[in-house]
Amino acid sequence: MSELLKIYPENPHEKAIEKVVEVLKSGGVVIVPTDSIYAFACDLSQTKAMEKLAFLKGTKLEEANFSIVFNDLSMLSEYTRPIPTSVYKLLKRTLPGPYTYILNATNKIPKLFQHKKKTVGIRIPDNGVPRAIVEALGNPIAVSSIHDRDNVVEYTTDPELIHERYKSMVDITIYGGMGANEPSTIIDCSGTEPALIRQGKGPIEDL
Repeated sequence: MSELLKIYPENPHEKAIEKVVEVLKSGGVVIVPTDSIYAFACDLSQTKAMEKLAFLKGTKLEEANFSIVFNDLSMLSEYTRPIPTSVYKLLKRTLPGPYTYILNATNKIPKLFQHKKKTVGIRIPDNGVPRAIVEALGNPIAVSSIHDRDNVVEYTTDPELIHERYKSMVDITIYGGMGANEPSTIIDCSGTEPALIRQGKGPIEDL
């Protein structure tokens, strides 16, 4: 039975976070708030869960384009190749925040995604819930934005409505307050110069 679990970003309750982590470790899929929109999430190390995440997005795992959420920048070296000092300063200045940075991936990423993926989108949201989950889990989570079926409203912002729609498909929907209707800003840092791919919630004036 899927659960609507209240966890607020200001002070995520430890017991509630542990409950989510137990579900993730067992290969479950949950819905989490971020600093932009709500997202499907699973343990990056659980292949079956990754396949289910791809199914929820209507694609195959080898074709999926998920972002991965870190707790902080200390996880970078395990999953991404060395980055220039200027890029690291940019990440340090803007994260946590509503940005997705595309970086060159280490060999660990292709194994996780089951194809020759050379880059990966990383996020450190300015929201205490997903970061607390990653910290307690001990490794990143894979996330994918929840799109609305409405042609006018691109993203569903109400977690109760999200739960009602997906409760037969996920194990837990985290209620963390109303979400935003604007995705993260995507910046590609895999080349020689950072390139704006999508302008979203994160401001770009100081990038």
